Amino acid sequence: MIRLYCAGHHGTAGGVCPTCGELLDYARGRLDRCPYGEAKPACNQCPIHCYQPARRERMREVMRYAGPRMLLRHPWLALVHLWKERVRRRPAGPPPRRAPVPGGRPESARRAAPIRID
Repeated sequence: MIRLYCAGHHGTAGGVCPTCGELLDYARGRLDRCPYGEAKPACNQCPIHCYQPARRERMREVMRYAGPRMLLRHPWLALVHLWKERVRRRPAGPPPRRAPVPGGRPESARRAAPIRID
């Protein structure tokens, strides 16, 4: 969708301009760190807003422009996207806990479980 937007607004062919490339990298990074993982709902139904407000608005612009054009350019992908958005609903509970990332916070920085003395 970002490539469609960039081609329509910035005249790029096949690739993306540096500004749109930065937004694409940001979106990929956010998706990689999503606590819902593969069970991620559509962004408009997700209880966690992981995008910064300015970038969220920019992504809305991209979606508004590229969404209708997806039906013409990539009809199968557009239909699959619409179907997934209908099927995936807002998650009922908090996101599942993910395994710690190697090289993340050291063990000493993590909170220890309280010790119970009965």
